[in-house]
Amino acid sequence: MSKKVIIIGGVAGGASAAARLRRLDESTEIVLFERGQYISFANCGLPYYIGGVIQDRQDLLLQTPESMMKRFRIDIRVNSEVVAVDAKNKKVTVKSIDRGIYDETYDKLILSPGAKAIRPDIPGIGSKKIFSLRNISDTDSIKTYIDQNKVRSSIVIGGGFIGVETAENLQEMGLEVSLVEAAPHILAPFDIDMVLYAEQELKNNGVNLILNDGVESFEEFKDRIEVMLKSSTRLSADMVILAIGVAPDTAFLRDSGLDLGPKGHILVNEYLETNIPDIYAIGDAIEVKDYITKQNTAVPLAGPANKQGRIAADNIAGRRTRYKGTQGTFILKIFKLCAAATGANERTLKRLGIAYKSVILHPFSHASYYPGAMQMHLKLIFGNDGKVLGAQAIGYDGVDKRIDVIASVIHLGGTVDDLAELELAYAPPFSSARDPVNMAGYVAQNVLSGLSHMITWEEVKKLNPDDYMLLDVRTEFEYKNGHVPGAIHIPVDELRDRLQELNPDKIIVEYCQVGHRGHVADRILSQHGFKVMNVTGGYRTIRMIEDHNST
Repeated sequence: MSKKVIIIGGVAGGASAAARLRRLDESTEIVLFERGQYISFANCGLPYYIGGVIQDRQDLLLQTPESMMKRFRIDIRVNSEVVAVDAKNKKVTVKSIDRGIYDETYDKLILSPGAKAIRPDIPGIGSKKIFSLRNISDTDSIKTYIDQNKVRSSIVIGGGFIGVETAENLQEMGLEVSLVEAAPHILAPFDIDMVLYAEQELKNNGVNLILNDGVESFEEFKDRIEVMLKSSTRLSADMVILAIGVAPDTAFLRDSGLDLGPKGHILVNEYLETNIPDIYAIGDAIEVKDYITKQNTAVPLAGPANKQGRIAADNIAGRRTRYKGTQGTFILKIFKLCAAATGANERTLKRLGIAYKSVILHPFSHASYYPGAMQMHLKLIFGNDGKVLGAQAIGYDGVDKRIDVIASVIHLGGTVDDLAELELAYAPPFSSARDPVNMAGYVAQNVLSGLSHMITWEEVKKLNPDDYMLLDVRTEFEYKNGHVPGAIHIPVDELRDRLQELNPDKIIVEYCQVGHRGHVADRILSQHGFKVMNVTGGYRTIRMIEDHNST
């Protein structure tokens, strides 16, 4: 006897679940409800359609109800909102534009309602000049408003992925753009010593970046909208786009008996089963296990949602499959810059009391002698046992493949030794004989084995100045072009002959430009009996942090 499966939500996870289930079982009756007009659209592509990078709106529609019904024989009902779930009687209540309100029974139920844009209760938020960006309809509204009103300026509220991508695309259109973020920095998954490069890229491309300042109120004035910030700063523009995050769209489940987390996310086990038999949940509306920390978290990313849809379908079809957790691997474009990360950041590990170490490198995207080599910034986070816990990379070329390699090692439970030992493809136009991933492994190995004594610049600033000497081991030219005030200068090639200039009773805190010569200096000084610490990331990192602190 065939079973009937209802899927609530037709974007990302829901559409993936429906297609996978049909491929596994031709006899199952599958009914997919989608509140909106569209299914399986490219949510991540919406900012790029607004900016004109994606020119054909149709390219955003990965599947239409018609194409999906034709290929998979799925009963797809758009403009149909599920407003209640009766788990006891195994039925859902549907509010449809075409059919009105009715009930539909099921044998199995997959919940993929997604998340909705947060619109806080702020005075003036009801203005028609304020938009959110979450779906195709939102995109159409924004694009139409810009075209019909000859918009020349915009304020983006929120410095997460959508906010940054939207700000970039509006700026590329020629609009005057301000980006407001209430936190001290944009892009929360990045640590401060990495995100500064992203913030600088926004500023360099004309975005007015306002940090550590939230919105107090909105007010329309003539044909513009004014935004009053908590600092009393007043901004004015033709429109505002809210991008301050999302919340699980689960209000319709409050009386269903399903277990929900503190923020309304659906709780599931490793098989994506809820606390009620025959009900599964996937996508942005669920809590998942963090792959690294094993803590419950919510990660609204398309990749995990699609995987979860596939796994839920497997389990309904009798193929017992586990979801092992979300690693949080992501990448985004910021003008010409590429920013990517995977695994845990320092802030999360500190909050959970998990011991870790970190190193920062500034390698080139490919062999430095081959034309077009560009420097990237790579941060590796690892445990005292060598297990890789996370990584962040920012640069103009080669960032994606380095993060993907490290993400693979993390998924497989790998260590810094694995990073060092990986045999990666090499030719001068593409990489170096010692790939940045290998280099990160080497540096981490040296730290763990005691061959390198690393310290972050923030840690240096916490030391008693009387306890250490600051040493710059770069060339005379580099030193004259900028150095840390108070640092004595001894080029690394002269260090062995000038050891008498150093105080053996103090810690020698030394730095080079990016870290490599600093390691050489570390080995020289250590073997001559000095207590030494090498600033990870070198002067390149120090300068970025100090420039930020001075503004």
